[in-house]
Amino acid sequence: MRLEYYSGTEAFGNDVLDPLLRHEEQNNLLISFARNDRKAETSGWLLATVKDNAGSVLLTAACTPPFNLVLAETDNRPCPAAVKLLASELKTMRRMFPGVLAEQTLARRFAEEFAGTGRYRINHSMTVMRLDHVANHTPSPGAARPLREEDLFFVPYWCRAFAEEAHVGQPGLDASIEQTRKRIGADTFYLWEDRIPVSQACHARSTMHGAAISAVYTPPPYRGRGYASSLVAELSRVLLERGNRFCCLFADTANPVSCGIYRRIGYVDRCIVEELQWLP
Repeated sequence: MRLEYYSGTEAFGNDVLDPLLRHEEQNNLLISFARNDRKAETSGWLLATVKDNAGSVLLTAACTPPFNLVLAETDNRPCPAAVKLLASELKTMRRMFPGVLAEQTLARRFAEEFAGTGRYRINHSMTVMRLDHVANHTPSPGAARPLREEDLFFVPYWCRAFAEEAHVGQPGLDASIEQTRKRIGADTFYLWEDRIPVSQACHARSTMHGAAISAVYTPPPYRGRGYASSLVAELSRVLLERGNRFCCLFADTANPVSCGIYRRIGYVDRCIVEELQWLP
């Protein structure tokens, strides 16, 4: 068994894409790193695998600072020796990252090896959900439309509110405005409008055969009216019509309302992933 590091995404992708694609919706984040469609600068990234003696990948790891380490075991087969080797090497390297994101049992096994019992906490538990066909759905009043220039007056604030509720990193307001501006005309960010904008969702990333949806947010005054489910259903339909075989998303496991919304429009549970953060 050996640990292998990669200096770029091309070699990393050559080794990890085939095993990751066997659970494509679960591994959508790692697949996006390996594909690097946005041509991001990768010099500060950690890209690694643990392989068996025959050269087969047992464990895939990636970290894009300042975010969490993301892990996947091939075919979800537990491999304690691979987890222990990676944790030991990263401690020796004094590699810093705030926590780990992985399938629930893998996240906890790695945290025990890397941080130790009692030295981490559950920051967020999410259900990975997949949709292959949009179920029959009666939409709420209104319609979906792409992001427009005038939406810059409020969408960056909605995105920051989503990040706070979803327990993900919040960019500064200037950064949020710039990120939103880049999506104008890209046909990836949609709003549901019922006389006024009332909900948002976006196509966050692509895998080899699917599309991941994120940033689903409805301001509190407009909740309970079916706007988010109508928007996610319409965006999912659009993404499938563009040739994607499936759509996927992360739903808050502790929020039965949002999970129920997605299930009613055709999403099914695939697994639970946890984000664990290290304690001081």
